[in-house]
Amino acid sequence: MMRRLAAANVPLLYVVLLLIVAVGGAIFAIARFGDTIYRYQVLLEDKNAATRELRFGSWPALANPDFFREVKEKFIAGKISFIEADLSAMRLTFYREGAPVETFPILTKGREGSWWETPAGLYKIDGKKENHFSAFAGVYLPWSLPFQGNFFIHGWPYYPGGEPVRSTYSGGCIRLSTDDAKKLYDLVTLGTPVLVFEKDFAADNLAYEVRLPEISAKEYLVADLKSNFVLLGKATRESAPIASLTKLVTALAAAEYINLDNTVTITDEMLVPTSKPRLVAGENISAFNLLYPLLLESSNEAAIALAANLGQGRFVALMNDKARSLGMTQTTFVDPSGSGAGNVSTVEDLFALLRSIYNNRSFILQLTTGRLDNSVYGRPAFNDLGNFNVFGNYPEFLGGKMGVSESAGETMATIWNVIISGETRPLAVVVLGSREAAQDTETLVNHVRATYAVRPAEN
Repeated sequence: MMRRLAAANVPLLYVVLLLIVAVGGAIFAIARFGDTIYRYQVLLEDKNAATRELRFGSWPALANPDFFREVKEKFIAGKISFIEADLSAMRLTFYREGAPVETFPILTKGREGSWWETPAGLYKIDGKKENHFSAFAGVYLPWSLPFQGNFFIHGWPYYPGGEPVRSTYSGGCIRLSTDDAKKLYDLVTLGTPVLVFEKDFAADNLAYEVRLPEISAKEYLVADLKSNFVLLGKATRESAPIASLTKLVTALAAAEYINLDNTVTITDEMLVPTSKPRLVAGENISAFNLLYPLLLESSNEAAIALAANLGQGRFVALMNDKARSLGMTQTTFVDPSGSGAGNVSTVEDLFALLRSIYNNRSFILQLTTGRLDNSVYGRPAFNDLGNFNVFGNYPEFLGGKMGVSESAGETMATIWNVIISGETRPLAVVVLGSREAAQDTETLVNHVRATYAVRPAEN
């Protein structure tokens, strides 16, 4: 099996805009089916002429330079008003009806590798507020334009006393000068699309040259996170229960939709059966500290406690929204812990998840290795945490998660730095329906080391 895996797990070739109609100066898209998203609907068309809607959210495919350029060109051709935020060039441009109107320098973005790293993708302006107060950061954000969860475009923040924040301060938002933020605020309307581009997502087209190992997993995939090249795979699009791999998306949803400073009061309802009971009814613990038992000890208690911030029903809905935004079209979540058999995915969908975490949420990977001892929140509240991720002490293990349940068997989704022909490559290894997930994973990694050679990327 030697093929390329399209970024975002979808064989996307180009973007097609449906019939565009101008009404009273506004541009509307006439939908082929379903409701339009705000004023626009963009369809992706594959080689079989099948179409699917390009939804707002964190789309790794949109961060690929060529694909990003095609989407932008279609927006321009369709005379759509939109925002382009180039996080590599640190430049933001507003287009009115397909023509550039204003370009502003981006002064700061989320620090790379932090949990507040600014996510690349296609978003929309969800609101407008002249002077939003962030309870999360304790600062005012002038001319705020929220575009994704806790992420905003805004002017220079300042404290309630009027003192501006330091230039090194960042909560992950796209910061403009206050004057520029006011200009942009006056230009945009609710629902304006926001294209956020980061060149680090770009596939570098490295190619590999292969045999197949014997393992117990019913479905598996080994793919390069930089080139999207699939080295090994079996039943890569077969849907299967994933058990506690669910908690990776629980952590993503918590990081994007919950103020991790929030204090959670533990209740009796949160004390569900789990691998290692830790929580005590009546105690108070920050949402961030709940991530440690969630990802290291696969705590079902921590998953339920995090979801309680927003209500479990809404939280699970956000998890499903997050999966769809990453192109995980065959993935469904029914609870935040992964205990239900209805939590299902495919190894290709899980590759898309690992790729997004690797590029935009690497602090989650660090948590799973047990190496994130300190953070902006200080040392973890738990002093005797174990690490159920069996490869935590392997230096080449970059992070991941294991799951076990009666319906799923053993599951594992991991990322490794593997040296091939003297070159270090980041590989995603996913196994589902296994009898020995750790052994299967190690067999796959060793097989890649022994089998593959690197061929220089073609120009």
